[in-house]
Amino acid sequence: MTLEKPVHPAGVLRHPRAALALLSLAQLLIALDATIVFVALDAMGQQLQLDARHLQWVISGYSVAFGGCLLLGGRCADLLGQRRMYVAAMALFGLASFAGGFAHLTWQLVAARAGQGVAAALLFPATLSMINTLYAAGAERNRALAVWSMASAGGLAAGALLGGLLTQTLGWNWVLWVLVPIAWPCAIAAGRYLPAMPAVPAAQRRFDLLGCISVTVGASALVAVLVQGPQWGWGDLRTASLLVLALAALGLFWRTEARVAAPLMPLAMLRVGSLQTSMLLAMLFMSSYGVQYYFLGLYFQQVLGWSPLQAGLAFVLPTAVCTWGIRLAERGLAQQGTRSVLLRGWAAGVLGMVWIAAVLPLAGNYAWLVPGFVVMSLGQGASWTGMWVLVGQGIAPARQGVASGVAATAQQVGAALGLALLVMLAAAPLAGLEGASAETLRQANAQGLQHAQWGAAGLALLAWLVCLRMAKPQAQSRTDAQPAGEGSGACA
Repeated sequence: MTLEKPVHPAGVLRHPRAALALLSLAQLLIALDATIVFVALDAMGQQLQLDARHLQWVISGYSVAFGGCLLLGGRCADLLGQRRMYVAAMALFGLASFAGGFAHLTWQLVAARAGQGVAAALLFPATLSMINTLYAAGAERNRALAVWSMASAGGLAAGALLGGLLTQTLGWNWVLWVLVPIAWPCAIAAGRYLPAMPAVPAAQRRFDLLGCISVTVGASALVAVLVQGPQWGWGDLRTASLLVLALAALGLFWRTEARVAAPLMPLAMLRVGSLQTSMLLAMLFMSSYGVQYYFLGLYFQQVLGWSPLQAGLAFVLPTAVCTWGIRLAERGLAQQGTRSVLLRGWAAGVLGMVWIAAVLPLAGNYAWLVPGFVVMSLGQGASWTGMWVLVGQGIAPARQGVASGVAATAQQVGAALGLALLVMLAAAPLAGLEGASAETLRQANAQGLQHAQWGAAGLALLAWLVCLRMAKPQAQSRTDAQPAGEGSGACA
């Protein structure tokens, strides 16, 4: 896979393959960390004597920190330089993972997971903005995004499989320690193979401190509400208090951005049509495709009685097909444009999820799921790649980090909101069954998980309708041909 002549503000990209490998490893690390902990939760709970509430925060601590700090990470990348933030984030990722493996108290483990979330929030915008800046718009950038997307798909599958393998052989600590030999070598190699992206001179560097604090608090509180609401109860005082805090902080952020001279996120960015669409698609992506590991993993283990390792192996096929879908999307972007790729990707996703929902009662025979997995995963690869191509369109290079952070924040909110909604669907058949037989509970659980799958298919259909309303192919092809920031809607 060759890379054509790169274009970036600092000049010629001297090591295009090595640079792309480092950027892709960052995405692999983030994806790996998102799934590797799930199958280790039971072992963590037994060894550290954690109840369900504390185990929930092992997941939520990461999600809240990641979702709350993404805009901060994007702005830091724009002001301080993407390579500098890449190195700092990788170093922090390794440190948090190393410390977390030694945790013997609840707060230590949750703090380490939160540290990983902060590191991921600093890393993701820097990585995506470097791709949108280092590689010229069109075939070259599409190819780089395809490789980056393949790394993400590989990380998700490797997380589920590696998590089960490490937990059963070496212990839960290794699901954290295994990330260290990825993060720290990448931080060291970045100084050699990633170009020194220009930072804003210190004399001109104006940091919107109030905007930074308010959006971090507001986004973190909002994600916490969506994550913890189903467990605490939507009428609980803690849920209501966090919601009030989120709305107040986000309201202050909106007011601040409208008044300060150098805002963290210029509100004009939200009027860029491509960014609006990509934000909505990012939310729906995580609410439909993104919940598959969660609900199908529960189905395999709680309904079918599979081991964590067997459940992890079940996701190898969909991940391999997703990688193929990414390669097909790369070709489609060059030939038909972003709109066509997204329409086809989401249509395939809807059909695949509908098939899976329909045959779940037969899923004891894995072969019944294979057609649905194939079609859905092809759509997942195309939808993911097209969505991130869309993010950088019409945004000035100096704001690529913030644009990436905005879209990724929407992605995290969508993950939390979609999971909360679909968990309620899944729990409905279990209502009033306290004291029922184990077989009755198993059947009700299976029915609830099937309802959640139907809900995910409905959200994917909504995303297809969003894509249908995008600009027609003629206008879209002109946008695809423009470097980020040169469109009519570019933000300064």
